Amino acid sequence: MKAVGYKTAGSIEVLQDIELDRPTPSGRDLLVKVEAISVNPVDTKLRQSVEPENGDWKILGFDAAGVVESVGEAVEGFQPGDAVFYAGSIARPGTNAEYHLVDERIVGRKPENSNFSAAAALPLTAITAWEMLFDRLEVKRATPDGGDKILIIGGAGGVGSIAVQLLRALTDLTIIATASRPETQAWVKECGAHYAIDHRQPMAPQVEALGLGAPGFVFSTTHSDSHLADIAELIAPQGRFGLIDDPDHLDIKALKPKAVSLHWEFMFARSLFETPDISEQANLLNEVAALVDAGKIKSTATAVAGKIDAATLREVHAQIESNSTRGKIVLEGF
Repeated sequence: MKAVGYKTAGSIEVLQDIELDRPTPSGRDLLVKVEAISVNPVDTKLRQSVEPENGDWKILGFDAAGVVESVGEAVEGFQPGDAVFYAGSIARPGTNAEYHLVDERIVGRKPENSNFSAAAALPLTAITAWEMLFDRLEVKRATPDGGDKILIIGGAGGVGSIAVQLLRALTDLTIIATASRPETQAWVKECGAHYAIDHRQPMAPQVEALGLGAPGFVFSTTHSDSHLADIAELIAPQGRFGLIDDPDHLDIKALKPKAVSLHWEFMFARSLFETPDISEQANLLNEVAALVDAGKIKSTATAVAGKIDAATLREVHAQIESNSTRGKIVLEGF
């Protein structure tokens, strides 16, 4: 089968077109014929820093939409021919391949009203946003002050774009999202944000100027270390702060005077540790698919870059690393 991989971590040039044997499913695994993928910042971070094991090829990619080709002997919920979408495990080979093995417990049924490209943009970001909003920050449980407001930092990115939509579809919270350019501020409002502010400028004065009061929830998707002092100033006392990025250093002492709780989301935790609630990822993906089919949220795919090959993936990795993308970039077919 065709795939894209690398033998040595490094720049985008390490990505190569390769041929591998088609894997065989066993246990609860599905073998999925991959029709479309999307690229996430984690792909670029792994490519830069993680060496393949035992001199093998490292295959990146998590988001995929495709069709079940065959199933393992213990599979309960799927059969060949089912259209699916999912974000794979960080501990297994990735989706930048024609065929991919994935545990059925982290797989959802593709939205019926979406093509494969639109569906492939959703899983990793939707899982991340859903787990942060509803499992970590518990936005449906109001904070004592500011419990009706949330600030999303980096609202125009892949996670921010779907987080805003989920909040608008499933809660009554007032949503403030940050974006630094006119086109990205327009995008976050299109996704459902009530207000847009610029995270390249001090955010506390901008939030105060809205006249809404301090938000009880803050969800930071990027550059959390550089925004932390601002967040500590603007968040309501006893608020909840969540982040998903990986700052080298995060001094959280500034959160103590307001008794702010901190929540760190890692959407691979359930699959990496095979937690007892691992199937919650399949459940929430099915709920996301239902929201898409009902027209309550939409795919965050903003561009189809081309075929799934090394040349196209190099271009998309470069775009992701520029930190200027809006929504998700998708690749389709081989």
